[in-house]
Amino acid sequence: MSAISTLNYNSSRFILTGFPGLEVDYLWLSIPFSSIYAMVFLGNCLVLHVIRTELSLHEPMFYFLAMLALTDLCMGLSTMCTVLGILWGFIQEISLDACIAQSYFIHGLSFMESSVLLAMAFDRYIAICHPLHYSSILTNDRIMKIGVAILCRSTLLIPPVIIRLKFLNYCHPPILSHSFCLHQDLIRMACSDIRFNSIYGLALVISNLLLDAVLILVSYVMILHAVLAIASQEERIKSLQTCVSHICAVSVFYIPIIGLTMVHRFGKHLSPLVHVFMGNIYILFPPLMNPIIYSIKTQQIRRRVQRLFYLKEMC
Repeated sequence: MSAISTLNYNSSRFILTGFPGLEVDYLWLSIPFSSIYAMVFLGNCLVLHVIRTELSLHEPMFYFLAMLALTDLCMGLSTMCTVLGILWGFIQEISLDACIAQSYFIHGLSFMESSVLLAMAFDRYIAICHPLHYSSILTNDRIMKIGVAILCRSTLLIPPVIIRLKFLNYCHPPILSHSFCLHQDLIRMACSDIRFNSIYGLALVISNLLLDAVLILVSYVMILHAVLAIASQEERIKSLQTCVSHICAVSVFYIPIIGLTMVHRFGKHLSPLVHVFMGNIYILFPPLMNPIIYSIKTQQIRRRVQRLFYLKEMC
């Protein structure tokens, strides 16, 4: 409370919310959170290393997986400083400029992950519905163009709404809802006209997250239609098994988003601790789970990882 009282509402610094009511346990909480961040870093770096060094994995499906791992790695790193900084007692506040930069990376990487998942759904659709044309459609040149399109879509559409945050007046209590910065948190504290941010932000969510989810669903409807047309039940199961990892990745990305949206929309009566934990699940759950999912469910990745650890044990 002392930190709040010393801040003027018109200041350009904001209070980061840690874990309300658990302040005395921050040191203990830092242990699991540090472990999660370490697993996010090591897991995604391992996936990238395996794909880079194993020539048999230089295929479209694994190129997209490498894009997903790189996105997850950056997503984890984008909040590590503020989350662990609070738990270790290093920081309590964040400047407006740093807050805007962090929100840009969080939202941009979220849109990027959604786009990569859509590209992976397209890859599975081509592999199952048009297997004979797979190599001619998903060439290295085309994959590179898809990667550039994903990067441009995720980075160039956000700046108008993020840059405007710099020019808003903040006159409400400068207390963020999470231990990191989100666009919706900043406009909640503004007393300027936020119609542009609200409308443009909603348009971004619809044209990115919602549209991607619909297109992923459509792709799987077409995949299911093609699989059901296969005469052999064994071939049906084999075809569907190639999609299990991607379906799990889509689930661990969209379920936390839906959960966080529901909590913000209908859970105003809930403890602030629930909002904080849901926010951290939204940020950390996909980067933590995706390397585990693909290491377990994808045979080529699993064998390469097992061989890598076996060689280390032999040394």
